[in-house]
Amino acid sequence: MAGTPEKGRSRPEEEAIRAPSKYVIFGLVACLVFAADQFTKYLVLTHVPLNRGFEIVRGYVDLVHARNPGAAFGIMAGSLWGLRPTFFLLISIAALGIILWMLIRFKDSGLMLILGYAFFFGGAAGNLLDRIRYGEVIDFLDVHVADVHWPAFNVADSALCIGTALFFLHFFIRKPAS
Repeated sequence: MAGTPEKGRSRPEEEAIRAPSKYVIFGLVACLVFAADQFTKYLVLTHVPLNRGFEIVRGYVDLVHARNPGAAFGIMAGSLWGLRPTFFLLISIAALGIILWMLIRFKDSGLMLILGYAFFFGGAAGNLLDRIRYGEVIDFLDVHVADVHWPAFNVADSALCIGTALFFLHFFIRKPAS
């Protein structure tokens, strides 16, 4: 019957993408995320003084130049633990390795999963480069409602969140193998 999936086949959005296509998609998206992250950070570094900023959307969004020596959302930023920078470098490198291992290990990956890996990899690589170059991460988006602020973040942080969401969505919506 036209328009009806064949028995045993999943919907098109769940179709597995095989190598080399999945590596091309992964590489392109990860590189785009990394480039967007580094370009936006370059703009902030060259045009916004440290610990300064300006309004983008009055009362909701500011562009700032902040530094985060901790993890996502400033976790451990105030820690005096001397090994904190090394710890975060090693965690970032391990995360990149795990993503590559998963990409290679799981042969039949759907588009959502590949995109999740790519967003996560590009974001982790962007923040890792900051840690290597500056010893901390450059953050620049300050989202708030009046005086209630979300911790400042950047393109890499957003990509990490999107990648994680896509990873979990893949497992929630995929059909179990029959």
